[in-house]
Amino acid sequence: MASQDYNQVLRSPRFQELVRQRTRFAWTLSIVMLIIYFGFILLVAFAKPLLATKVGGGVTSLGIILGLGVILSAFVLTGIYVQRANSRFDELTRHLTREIM
Repeated sequence: MASQDYNQVLRSPRFQELVRQRTRFAWTLSIVMLIIYFGFILLVAFAKPLLATKVGGGVTSLGIILGLGVILSAFVLTGIYVQRANSRFDELTRHLTREIM
């Protein structure tokens, strides 16, 4: 890509909007994941009896279920990002490509 084309893309309002939306969305999901993760860590540090609570009649504790929830939340948040990237962000990229070409 020529330097002139590169500068044209950087100045494009569509490109700036794409970067702004993508960055804001990524930070939002990152903050949500950090809250979930550090919330679990705080529970481990300060609420051990709560996490040791048995669920049902078996040996499974609330801590195990919440730990699995932390892992699953990472997959869910990744899926949410992929869905947004494949729809909204790809749409903005197509518009930008048409505008530049």
